[in-house]
Amino acid sequence: MAIGFRQVGLIAKNSDQRVVETLEALGELLAGSDVAFALDSVTAEGLERWRHPVASMDELAARCDLVIVVGGDGTLLNTVRHFAARPIPLVGINLGRLGFLTDIPANRATEDVHGILHGEYDRDERAMLHGRIQSGNETRSEDIALNDVVLHKADGGRMIEFETWVNGAFVSLHRADGMVAATATGSTAYALSGGGPILHPSLGGLTLVPICPHTLSDRPLVIPDNAEVEFVLRGDPDGEGQVHWDGQKTAGMRAGDCLRIRRAEQATTLLHPPGYDYFALLRSKLHWGRAQDGGVPR
Repeated sequence: MAIGFRQVGLIAKNSDQRVVETLEALGELLAGSDVAFALDSVTAEGLERWRHPVASMDELAARCDLVIVVGGDGTLLNTVRHFAARPIPLVGINLGRLGFLTDIPANRATEDVHGILHGEYDRDERAMLHGRIQSGNETRSEDIALNDVVLHKADGGRMIEFETWVNGAFVSLHRADGMVAATATGSTAYALSGGGPILHPSLGGLTLVPICPHTLSDRPLVIPDNAEVEFVLRGDPDGEGQVHWDGQKTAGMRAGDCLRIRRAEQATTLLHPPGYDYFALLRSKLHWGRAQDGGVPR
């Protein structure tokens, strides 16, 4: 079967020897295939034995039609932000802790990547969020996120007070450590640890999960992902909050500021080996009940 990709980028964290070994194996695979490829220059700085092409992240974003990420989910989330301007499919090789997004085990990296190069994959489109902090008519900061946009207290001790609005309708006044606005993809990340529901990635939903709310009846809420959400920070004029996009970017927020969140125009495309099973992933990562032999009960 002919190779379906012509320009492949490799991105990784090189702080782990297992990452180095996986990159070297992928380099040999790609060098023997009919594709052009390059490793991002930041990663390459720490690899003494890398003898293959190197390119900057901007160069990879401009010319690649496939990107392979070696590391954990955080590495992939950071990559998403760099490549969001173009719909470049991503493949995740898991060398992190959980691997909800980087779902290919390292011991299958070359085998599964070889198949993906030859068109053997399941394509998975994931919605993203756009979050913008506004002070009056001024935009103070904005970015996109695949998992979540989080409003959080800046003071380590005190709760923050904020309003939630959905499509211009008032929802509630909260006193809490913050609020997680998560996509279905992000429902297994920070939102899950806050007691939120798991949403299947194909579901067009946005979950709002309060973080340690003062009122115990302040529960997670699932709304359509075409809704526009506003969080308005209240309280002392000197009080501050923080906004985090996928844990990758942080910006401050002051009383009176408004955080507006909506579905982003961009989306992320993940490629999985054939037969990708989301529920098998949940069983593996969350240690859900399985048959005694480790298989699926009948």
